[in-house]
Amino acid sequence: MEQTISRNSKSQINVVLSSSSPSSITKDDWLADTKAREKHAPLQKIQRELEALVGMDELKELINEIYAWLYINKCRETANLKTGKQVLHMMFKGNPGTGKTTVARMIGKLFHEMNVLSKGHLIEAERADLVGEYIGHTAQKTRELVKKALGGILFVDEAYSLARGGEKDFGKEAIDTLVKSMEDQQNDFILILAGYSKEMDHFLTLNPGLPSRFPVVVSFPDYSVDQLMEIAKRMIKEREYKLSLEAERKLRSHLQYVRSKEGSTFSNGRYIRNLLEKSMRKQSMRLLKEGKMDRDYLMLISERDLHLAETP
Repeated sequence: MEQTISRNSKSQINVVLSSSSPSSITKDDWLADTKAREKHAPLQKIQRELEALVGMDELKELINEIYAWLYINKCRETANLKTGKQVLHMMFKGNPGTGKTTVARMIGKLFHEMNVLSKGHLIEAERADLVGEYIGHTAQKTRELVKKALGGILFVDEAYSLARGGEKDFGKEAIDTLVKSMEDQQNDFILILAGYSKEMDHFLTLNPGLPSRFPVVVSFPDYSVDQLMEIAKRMIKEREYKLSLEAERKLRSHLQYVRSKEGSTFSNGRYIRNLLEKSMRKQSMRLLKEGKMDRDYLMLISERDLHLAETP
């Protein structure tokens, strides 16, 4: 029997974190309890990593609920109560650069510390890693990937591409092999399928048995311009650079333009990282020509350094 995760209220999580009344205790109250912090160290660790991510409020709440679910099941097991099977295969839907792979890696760490996964490692795959060139080759390649993922997570990006070739395409064989592996080794690894939202929705309609096998579906919305600016500032700060006021204004204007123009093809955080890295190289060339090597000059990214392929 499959289990689903309730998404009702934060008070449900508070029940896990303290024996006090959920209506009277807050997360901060729980964090002040040293014994509770020690007991729930895995959650504390993953929460710190999640806080480093911009946005994703719904995802952060979902992680709390998954943890609560796992923890309570362990408590029920200790009390000799029925727990049932925990189906934790997931589907991540969203555009590139929205943090899907990063979150999958974090979940692997959490599940390893919760003894759900023996290793917690992440194996990344795409169509070319699963689909073979002749009959029987696809099943073999797919089984080998599942074997590598045992004890951890198999993360298949652009999973909808497995169904693009129609009935005679070997991608269907990969899907069938994955489904069989989910049944045969359901407690030994977690499968996460990821891709664009619309394409993943269509992908699910091609195999009526797929939706029920992925009880956890997480949407990764595009970042707003404010969130993209926050990501840029964090990246800049981590590398010990800083943006001039004019560079900051120009970057914001550029992001507003590109985000509205590219729509669903916009690569979000990945776009920011590439843009800033190119700008840093451009700044290096400028400083080399100017011969200015003072600390402030070395840190400052000016509007001249921003590598903007398109401008509003």
